[in-house]
Formats: sequence, C-alpha cells, structure tokens
Amino acid sequence: MEDVRTNLERVRERIARAAERSGRRPEEILLVGVSKTVPAERVREAIEAGIPALGENRVQEATLKISVLGRPVPWHLIGHLQTNKVKDALELFDVIQSVDRIPLALELSRRATRPLEVLAEINLGEEPSKTGFAPAEVKRAIDTIAGLPGLRLRGLMAIPPSVTAPEEARRWFRALRELRDQVGLAELSMGMSADLEVAIEEGATMVRVGTAIFGERARRP
Repeated sequence: MEDVRTNLERVRERIARAAERSGRRPEEILLVGVSKTVPAERVREAIEAGIPALGENRVQEATLKISVLGRPVPWHLIGHLQTNKVKDALELFDVIQSVDRIPLALELSRRATRPLEVLAEINLGEEPSKTGFAPAEVKRAIDTIAGLPGLRLRGLMAIPPSVTAPEEARRWFRALRELRDQVGLAELSMGMSADLEVAIEEGATMVRVGTAIFGERARRP
C-alpha cells in the first residue's frame, strides 16, 4: 500500500513548483485532502503527516470519520448536499464548498447557528449530470447568497468537464477565475490530483486532492 506521508510530500512539492511558476507562494494554496471512501486510519496518517484540511462528499461518511478522528483540521463538504441533510452538515463541516442552488443556501442560512464559510459551485460546462449554477446565473446567485445571514461567501468552486489531458482543463479553470474576479470574491477551489498544477497556474487558492495522497479509491458498495 502506498505511503500516505510520502505521497503527501510529493503533492506538496507539486504545489510548490506550480506556485513558483505562477509567481505565487505555496502558502497561498490550501490543500484539501479528499478522503471519500478512504478508511479512517489511513486518513489519520494524513493528519499526522500535516495535511491542513480534509474534504468529504457525503454527510453519512463524514459522520463516521469525524466520530473516530475528531476535528484536528477543518472539514470541507465538497459533494452534493441534500436539503434534508443541512442540519447534520452544519454540525460536521467548517466549510461547505458545494452550495449549488439558492434553496440550499436559504436553508443553510435559516439553520446556521454560527458564521459558516461557503463557496458557490459553478457548473462551468452546463452539464446535465452535474449540479451548480450556470455561468450566466453567477452574478445573481452571488448577490443573493452574499446577503444571507449566517453565511460567509468566500469564493467559487467547480468540477470542470472531463478532459483527456490536464492542459485541456486550462480553459475551464481560466473561465472560473474570470467569473470569480467579476464578482469580487477571494477563493477559487479547482484542480484535483491529475490537474492541480494547471489549476494553480490559473489562480486556484484551494486544490482538492484524493488519489495522489491516498491511492486508488475503494469502490462504494
């Protein structure tokens, strides 16, 4: 089995090189370790190796892991959130990156008991299989979410359309950065294991990395 500590160091080196190429400091990019389907003990190895944040896709899986691992680092929700799971998500996560519709934002605001950091998820390719705001909807959505009590809107997040080579994702990352700049937000969550360098070169402030740290994922039952 691949060594988590060694893998994490390799990812840090990749981030540092990409940051240097783009005239930035590595400290400007938050590495979110995507731990979905990864056993809790393997996630613990990443925590002990100094991973700064963890990301989960599902409330149920996060509940189990957080009950075992606690909260030594911030937990980010990066997957689709059903409205009926909002109460649980608010108890679990420090950041919700996947606010993909206004009704969800309204429910988060209604139930929030503390300031909650959120990102708006953008469906860059307007793919029917993905959730998120269409690019043309971003300005209106941002205006609405930014005005809701209890929410701190920090930036945008996207999972671009699938490509065959990392360089092909550049136009999507650039499009998300341009949208972010138009609405005047700070954070830009984009880039994963295969294409994190391109994302950083195009302005990512958060990268979501799973397999490059934890190895190939187990299949869900």
